[in-house]
Amino acid sequence: MIVSVHAPRHHTQDDRRPLAREVPLHGVGHDSRHQSTFHAALDAGDRDAALALLTPDVIVLEEGGAERSREEYAGHHLPADIAFAGATRSEVARRAAAVEGDVAWIMTEGRTTGRFDDRAVDRLTAETMVLTRGADGWRIRHIHWSSRAPN
Repeated sequence: MIVSVHAPRHHTQDDRRPLAREVPLHGVGHDSRHQSTFHAALDAGDRDAALALLTPDVIVLEEGGAERSREEYAGHHLPADIAFAGATRSEVARRAAAVEGDVAWIMTEGRTTGRFDDRAVDRLTAETMVLTRGADGWRIRHIHWSSRAPN
């Protein structure tokens, strides 16, 4: 569950180039300054930094529920997501990404382990993020998180 939404400020006319040039991804050899930005903000408990990476109309799907704006996410699941991220460790197992014009999507599979609320955590995770590029750069427009116990 690690993704960066910071892209280089310079862009060429060819928007069909590989996503890794636009949205550097963890573990694929790109500059570490651009890696893990959203999840690093959650891990650090930096609410403002995490929210700054989301569009105002972000849709977050998690645990069968939906939050339909940055404001709604901030007032509902964000505090719990920050607490969970700080208490657990996530590892990326697989990642795929694509970009078309000003829209990018990143699919990540991984595993999260640790202790949260006095319970052991061991979950296989799946995350999809859809990002859009505007005047202020790449921002997260949609997040979908799901998980299950390992077999």
